Amino acid sequence: QVQLVDSGGGLVQAGESLRLSCAATARTASSYAMGWFRQAPGNKREFVAGISRTALSTRYADSVKGRFTVSRDNAKNTVYLQMDSLKPEDTGVYYCAADEVLLGGTIRTAASSYEYWGQGTQVTVSS
Repeated sequence: QVQLVDSGGGLVQAGESLRLSCAATARTASSYAMGWFRQAPGNKREFVAGISRTALSTRYADSVKGRFTVSRDNAKNTVYLQMDSLKPEDTGVYYCAADEVLLGGTIRTAASSYEYWGQGTQVTVSS
């Protein structure tokens, strides 16, 4: 079992940056593909970015391509989401999630595919 702890959210102005972190407690965390999702009030939870077990592959939602960067440090069991050029529409609760995939390059975008979730961290971008 994997426990995930999200951190790094906050209140920023449009155009500024934030870096989210997700610390995993299990030593087998490198066995999981990792994803970042977000949920705004009244909206469904949506895929933002994902990274494969080996960190060789990444995947992004079209709305964040070129602005967000996902990375992981398997030695530290930590995944990061660097968010630059933030926009008000990026506001929401951000969650990291772990997906126990068989193929090393797999990155899935459906929230239902992910078995473990962090508690979420609030990101608010003011205009």
